[in-house]
Amino acid sequence: MTRVLDVKGLTGGYGSVQILYGIDMHIDEGEFVTIIGPNGCGKSTFIKAIFGIADYYEGQVSYKERRISGMRTDQLVNLGIAYVPQVNNVFPSLSVEENLQMGGNSLSGNILSQRIERALDMFPDLQSREHDLAASLSGGERQMLAISRALISDPNFLLLDEPTAALSPLYQQQIIERIDALREQGITVLIVEQNARLSLARSDRGYIMSNGKVVHTGDAKDILSDPEIGKYFLGTHDD
Repeated sequence: MTRVLDVKGLTGGYGSVQILYGIDMHIDEGEFVTIIGPNGCGKSTFIKAIFGIADYYEGQVSYKERRISGMRTDQLVNLGIAYVPQVNNVFPSLSVEENLQMGGNSLSGNILSQRIERALDMFPDLQSREHDLAASLSGGERQMLAISRALISDPNFLLLDEPTAALSPLYQQQIIERIDALREQGITVLIVEQNARLSLARSDRGYIMSNGKVVHTGDAKDILSDPEIGKYFLGTHDD
C-alpha cells in the first residue's frame, strides 16, 4: 500500500511560539484518518504546518516519498494536496459558482466547468444555490461549498480542519458522510475533528494529541471502544 503522508519528528508553531513537539504520523492511500484531542493541543496547527500555513521548524514530512517539508501552499496544491480551513473558508460576497471558480482559476474553461459540475454532483444541496451569494448559505451549506472548492484542484489528499464545527447534528452527519464518500473518488482523508465519535465511526485509524504530541494511535474501532480513552477524549459520561 502506498504511503501518502509520512511525518517524522515534526516540530512547529507560529514564529517563536512552539506548538508541536516531535509529531510522528503516517497516512496510507485510501485511508480516512481522524486526529482528536482537547482544544489547544496542536491538532489544527499540525495540519497547517503540513500545508505550509503554520511554521515548520524541524522534522521530515514526505508526501508519496517526496519530501515536502517547508514547501509553499501553491506547490503542495500542484502535488495533489488540498486543505479546508475551519473558518473563513468561503468568499461570502461571491456566488456559489464564483467560489468554485476561485478553486480553479488556473484551469482552462472546459476543465473548470467539468470539475465544477462534478463537485456539485458530490454535493447536490448546492445545485439549486449555484447563483446565490455564499453569504446566504447555511453553515452546513458553506462547509459543503468549502469542501467542493477544494475539490476543484482535483486533489488526491484532503486535509480538513474541524469541518463540522458549529453545525447542527444533521449537518454534522451529512458532512462526515460526504467526506467519507470522497474515498470512492480515490481521495485520502486526514481530518481534525471535535466530534470525535462521529468522525472515528467512519475512520480507519485515529491519532490522539495532547500538549503538542501524539499520545495514542490505533484502529478507530479500538479507540471508540476503549473506556479510558472514552472517559478523557470522547465525552463519555458515567450512567
